[in-house]
Formats: sequence, structure tokens, C-alpha cells
Amino acid sequence: MSAPMDLPNLSPRLHGVKPWRDRLMQWLERVYANPTLYRWSLQTPLTRWVTKRRTQKIFDLMAGFVYSQVLLGCVRLDLFRMLQNAPADCQHIAQRVGVPAETLERLLLSAVALDLLEHRSHGRFGLGPLGVPMALHPGIGAMAEHNHLLYRDMQNPIGFLNDAWQGQMADYWPYAHDAQAAQRAAPEKFSAYSDLMASSQGFVVQEILNTYPFHEHQCVLDVGAGKARFASELALHAPHLTLKLFDLPPVLALAEANLKTKNLLSRATLYPGSFLHDPLPTGADLVTLVRVAHDHPDDVVQALLAKIHAALPTNGRLLLAEPMAQTLGDSRSGAQQTDAYFHFYLLAMGAGRLRTPDELMRLMRAAGFSGVTRLNNQLPIHAQLLVGTKT
Repeated sequence: MSAPMDLPNLSPRLHGVKPWRDRLMQWLERVYANPTLYRWSLQTPLTRWVTKRRTQKIFDLMAGFVYSQVLLGCVRLDLFRMLQNAPADCQHIAQRVGVPAETLERLLLSAVALDLLEHRSHGRFGLGPLGVPMALHPGIGAMAEHNHLLYRDMQNPIGFLNDAWQGQMADYWPYAHDAQAAQRAAPEKFSAYSDLMASSQGFVVQEILNTYPFHEHQCVLDVGAGKARFASELALHAPHLTLKLFDLPPVLALAEANLKTKNLLSRATLYPGSFLHDPLPTGADLVTLVRVAHDHPDDVVQALLAKIHAALPTNGRLLLAEPMAQTLGDSRSGAQQTDAYFHFYLLAMGAGRLRTPDELMRLMRAAGFSGVTRLNNQLPIHAQLLVGTKT
């Protein structure tokens, strides 16, 4: 391990685990292990679906890597865009992608089994229900391609746990483990991760724009603005706003080019700097922090929140949006599987961790924010939203 790691306070996450529930779980564990009950459950209509569902989930856990590689194969062959509104048979697809038909057929049939593709008439293949969003949202494919770095790092999971921050994923995100990355890292590294963040941010941006009332504000400062994907869509969503963008100098150079292309540069002021070392610009009545906090350890997040509090005027607000860990019994959280993904992704990245909404709310209150609340958005699997006010 190359740096000390934040240890989450698990007590608040597990506050719903009562002693009586422990006893119930232990009893159920013995029941599940009983081979007689297993046979009985398969023969009983009321319980058969439970046993089948658990069997399928265990198989999915074992086969998950193959599923992800089927997805990656389809992405790399550009099958989703190729077959969108243009179904084709295996021979025709094989000629276009340069893969032998007899082996390509295995990929196509596997993609059908995963609902990425589906059978059409005359032996053709078209997009399945999960293939349509892959064709419409390139950011999903970009993340599927990017994840191969994580899979390489985790080939030996125990070795990874003992030396998590020395792999290719940590090298991909230089700022996560190097406070001087802006001076030391090659410019192409900033371009690569900025492109990925911009392309994969679409769903998060829509969750924010559909949930938060931006009409109550006049000026927004986006900290960690990246290539200005969020800022540019916010500018179109709320034309009355003026915008301030803060990020590392090589990243803001990309943002400037993006805003210029969209004719939005006159609406924005760019402030290059590092929130680790530099003060934040003042003058905004709302600060947005989109997918930033989870990239950093607690002490960095706490210091950043204090800087945001200092930069805001009285009654100014902070809007924080990012994936958050589930709390036991919280029906508003996303799927539990996202926790497993982000816990390991952030570990491989080099810093930060997945926090619960309660943990982030405590950090915000410690920085001086009051009235810290959690907003209800439609798809918390993409991001959850917290708001705090400087009073």
C-alpha cells in the first residue's frame, strides 16, 4: 500500500443490524445449508423461484467477467452502432468486422443471451433492450473500454488488496495520488481522463438538471469542472446563469476549447488552480461538486468543503452529486452491486472511497453548512444529491 487509507466508520451504516436480526440470520444460514430443505424448495411452487433466483445469482457472480468481456467485444467491434436500425446476419457482420463467422457467432449468441442483441427475421441480429442504450450513449461504451484497466489490476485480487495503488488504473488518474500532478504529469493524461469523464457524465448531468431548482441562483461555480460537460449543459438549461469553472490548468484548457465550440465561452469565467493549494474564486451563490469528493480521502474532502464554505456568501449553497454507498434499509439508494464496483474502482484509482450520504452530510456540517439535506432523484444509481446552505 503506497499511502494510508481512510477507514470508513461502519457503525452508522450498520445501525439497522439488531441482535435479534443476527439470530434470525444465523438461523436462516443453517436452514439454507440443509440439503433436505433445498430439495423441498425446488419441489414447492411457493419457494422454487427463490432457490432458482439464488442459483442464477451465484452463476452470474462466477460468470460476470465473461459477461463484461462479451460487452467489451461488442463495443470494440462497434456492433451497437452498426446494427442500430440495420439488422444483419452473421456472415455480413463477419465481413464488416474482419472476424471469422464461426467464432463471431459465439459472441453474437452470447450477446443475445445478455439482452445486448436479439434475433431478427432471416437469421439476422439486431439490438436488444440493453443494446439500445449502448448505441445511444457512447459514454457507456467508453467506460466498458476503460474498465479493462481495472480488470488487469484485479487479476490477482489478494495481491491487489496488498498493493492496490500501483496498477494501471492509478497511473490513469494522476491527480488522485500526486498533489503535483499538474506540473509532473504528461498533458495527454489529462486529456484522456477528461474525455472519459465528459463522455460518461451524461446520466449524472441529467439527474442534476432534472432535480435541482437552478432558477433560484444567479451564478454557479463548478469545482472540478473537467471539460465543462456539466457546465455547458447547465448553461443551456438555465440561460440566466453566469458560470465560473475551477480545475487544474491543463484541464481548463480543454474546457475552454469545449465552451468555445459550443459558443458558451462568453457565459463562463475560467479559474485554473488546484483546490489542494489555491483558494476558490468568490462571487457565486451556488457551488457544484460533481463526482469529485469520492476521488479523495477524508482530509482532502474536509478541507475542500471548508474552502467552498468560505467562498460562498451568506445563504449561498453547495450542491454535491456523486455515487454514494448504500445504507442498510435505505430504499432510495441504488443497486447494491454498484457499491461493490465503486469500492474497488476507487481503491484502484489511488485515493478516496465510496461514502454513504450520512458520511458526506457529516463532512458538510463539519465544514459549516447547515440545513444539509438529501434530494430525491429518479435514478440514484447514477448519483445522489446533497445540498447544504451557508447561514
